[in-house]
Amino acid sequence: MKFWKQLLASIVVLAIALFLWVEFDPNAGATLAGLGLPVPQFMLAEAGGDAGRPAGGRGGFGGRGGSKAMVEPAETGVINDRFSAISTGFPIRTVSVQPQVSGQVASIEVRSGAVVEAGDVLVKLDSSEEEIALDVANVTLKSAEDKMARTENLLKQRTISSVEADDARTALENARLAQRQAELNLERRTVAAPIGGVIGILNVNRGDFVTNQTVISTIDDREHILIDFYVPERLVGAIEIGTPVVATSVARPGENFQGEVFALDNRLDEDSRTLRVRADIPNVNDKLRAGMSFQIRMNFSGETYPSVDPLAIQWDSNGSYVWRVSDGKAERVDVAIIQRNPESVLVEAAIETGDLIVTEGVQNVRAGGSVEIVGPNAPAADDADGEGAESVKNKKVSEPGVQTEAEAG
Repeated sequence: MKFWKQLLASIVVLAIALFLWVEFDPNAGATLAGLGLPVPQFMLAEAGGDAGRPAGGRGGFGGRGGSKAMVEPAETGVINDRFSAISTGFPIRTVSVQPQVSGQVASIEVRSGAVVEAGDVLVKLDSSEEEIALDVANVTLKSAEDKMARTENLLKQRTISSVEADDARTALENARLAQRQAELNLERRTVAAPIGGVIGILNVNRGDFVTNQTVISTIDDREHILIDFYVPERLVGAIEIGTPVVATSVARPGENFQGEVFALDNRLDEDSRTLRVRADIPNVNDKLRAGMSFQIRMNFSGETYPSVDPLAIQWDSNGSYVWRVSDGKAERVDVAIIQRNPESVLVEAAIETGDLIVTEGVQNVRAGGSVEIVGPNAPAADDADGEGAESVKNKKVSEPGVQTEAEAG
């Protein structure tokens, strides 16, 4: 008994499936005929031939004499036409200021955040010992010079030997070197700016003891801000020195800072397949700071592809395709999908701008079959005998307010 119930249930399910297939698949009749099976009479009726059936066939869009369908003109879309990246800016030059010698800070000659020039004194260390050493060196040098003068007079009178004269010259040279060393030691007690720029917050106070490892502050030359970012391999050929870039910063909302590519790395990163690029942004009016976060944007010519409505894309065992309506007939066009967007799909196919692509009613369209265009892009009532489709195409691709020949007719 259980077996018969299962068999009956299976027969019911198969009957329902067969009914749905016959009801909604326009090819059902052809398939049954091809298998040598009897075709129901209602499936042989032409569109509008049955009194109780609408002229469009079952389902509203389907008509076996001429399928009804909605179309949208193909447009064009561009890919790889822009690039953006987020990175951090840094000054064109920056220096950490450190003393060359150890000592106690005697005075601070600049305030934090000041603009300095190369050579400006920033900090002075206690130099009492060095000043005394220089005075001693000056005295020694003066004594050596006087002795050398006397030696030269005695040498002319032949009262001393040439050896004694050579010793006097050596003493004079040593005194001169000692003086230069004393001057250098005293000079190193002053910490000067190595470059021009803006000095940061000072890390020392008067009286602090510093060494040659102590960072007193940093100086940034921020007349230009440099930004390093990475571009994918596919865009490497489109970038060169001087390529324009636009930078924006969260610190300056609504402002765009124009710049250009300053440098390109000599190789790609093998792991990420990206190229390091450095942009130079002129810091007009000193609005930008090192360490700011920037969004970099670049525009390219890009690649142009036909653009169709996402509803137009169909699939079968041979791949993706669309239906194009030309002279009232349906034509299958195979497509390769390049990029999917919410409102359109970019494809690689033999499609021109303005071609009428079926978007609704695709289930009723057959290759070479007649198509009646309905919906917003339907031709005017007086456009007949194939001129209507061309009229729709011309209306969509013509500029607003310009009447095409098809419209004028």
